[in-house]
Order: sequence, then structure tokens, then C-alpha cells
Amino acid sequence: MKQGKKICVLGTGNVGATIAYTIALSGMAAEIVLIDIAKDKAEGEAMDISQGNSHITPVNIYSGDYPDAKGSDIVITTVGIARKPGMTRIDLAQTNVNIAKDVIPQITKVCPDAVYVIVSNPVDVITYAFSKLSGLDKSQIIGSGTTIDTSRLQDNLAAKLAIDPRSINAYVLGEHGDTSFIPWSVSNVMGIPLLDYCKEVSVDIDTDKVLDEVRKAGAQVISKKGATYYAIAMSVAKICDAIIKDTKTVLPVSNYLDGQYGISDVCVSLPHVVGANGVTKTLLPALTDGEVAQLKASADALKSVISSLDI
Repeated sequence: MKQGKKICVLGTGNVGATIAYTIALSGMAAEIVLIDIAKDKAEGEAMDISQGNSHITPVNIYSGDYPDAKGSDIVITTVGIARKPGMTRIDLAQTNVNIAKDVIPQITKVCPDAVYVIVSNPVDVITYAFSKLSGLDKSQIIGSGTTIDTSRLQDNLAAKLAIDPRSINAYVLGEHGDTSFIPWSVSNVMGIPLLDYCKEVSVDIDTDKVLDEVRKAGAQVISKKGATYYAIAMSVAKICDAIIKDTKTVLPVSNYLDGQYGISDVCVSLPHVVGANGVTKTLLPALTDGEVAQLKASADALKSVISSLDI
């Protein structure tokens, strides 16, 4: 019998294993099942985390196969090949779409009511594939999207402004990738427009440079240590926390758009309200015409990639 909340993690590479570890530390789940084609790797990760149970709120973590995912409240998918140095996320597209096409019918058969958190790159493309092929309500399919980019932005600005990153209400929207953008017009520090705040504290912010730094932040980490997994694990844990606790948290996650800002049939990140049933509402900030144009350009870039793929 299921006891408490259950989370399934598909894929136990660096990202999947670190997500499982982060969730275990958080105490949000009573049960975590790890599934990977490399069964020994999944079993080893589960054993390693389980052996630390005496130091945390104990969690029943184990490796299994698709039937073991039954009853999961959340399914997190990290399956796919890893992004290598010099690779863009879009380079990964067809290979990881093919992997997703194999996974989708197997996992949705046993977890039709779960909320799916897509982390596999290119995340907006894989989120779109899940939305189109799963047969599930699109509100159940959430891409981690620009949650990680937003965290990188807030960290970047916090260092420049010498304030807590949690006090900075600034977000990255659009694609999780090269066409992402920062809507500066709706960015603020406790209600003070962010660029005005910068002037007040005599900090000169080059907005183009900040965007470039944020876009390249992940690649910089990859060039130094070969992969990124801590920050994305924390970002995914925050999404899962909103689902498990039904907090209705506003997060810049990727979800299927159907007319917002005149954009349809693509998944990009906008501020979405996230709760127990997934995305419950899409917020539409009062973006400038230029920012709307950037959002549409990001969506069009993704549509161009999607049109070239076999989904």
C-alpha cells in the first residue's frame, strides 16, 4: 500500500541521480523509484542514498521498472544522451525525441494521473513531444524550462547588486536555450523597477551582457567539470515541492501554449501557476512590444526545429 507521496525518476545519470538525492534530502516524498536502462546504475544510486536514511527523514528509495512507477504523484524524466562540450541543446533533439517516444507509452500506461516534469534536453522540444504523444492533459506536462535560467539570472544580479537573490523578481522567458530573453520591463526589487534600483545603488548594468552571461552559464560549468547537475536538481526540486504541497507557486516553466501572446502549438516558458494538478494558470505579464517580439521569435525558433523532427 502506498504511504505518503511517491516520485518516480526516469534516468539515473548525473542529473537524475542528483535530483533523486535532492528530493530525498527535502523530505517531500515518502517513496522514490529510480528507473534506468542501466539497471545496476539505478540500483547503486538507490542504495547509496538509502544508506544515508538515518541522517534524514527516511525515504523508501529503490530501483525498479515501469510497473514499479504505478501510483507516482510525479514522474521526472531525465532520459536521453547528455549534452557534451560544444553541443547546443538543439543538437540533441532527434536522438532524445526518439528516446522519449519509446518511454512515453510505457510510463503513461502505469502513471496516467501523474504530473510529468520534463528535464531531458532540449527540454522545450521534449516537453512538446510528451504533450503531443502522451494523450494526457497538457496541464500535466511541465518542462523545467527557464526555471534554471531564472535562478542563474537572479544569482548573477545578486552578485552585482549585493542583495539576496530571492529578493530579485527577474525572470528568463522563452526557450531554455539560445533564444531566451529577459523581460526587463517587469523585473523589480520589492516593487522598484530593477533598472531603476540599479541606478539608486549606483550599479551599472549592461543588460545585453547579463543575458549573454546567463545564456552561457551552463556551458561554462560544462567546460570546467563536464556536466551541470546541482542547480538543475534544486530547480526541479522546487517545481516538485509546488506540486507535492499544492502551493500554487508561480514558476517560469515550459508548458504547451494555445494562443497566449498569439503563440500556439509550441512549449516555451512563461510564468505558470504550478500546483498538485500541474499547471493551473498561465500568467501574462504586461510585456513591451519588443519583449513580445522576442518571445515570438523564441517560439518560432523552436517551431522550426520541431518541424524538422520526426515526432
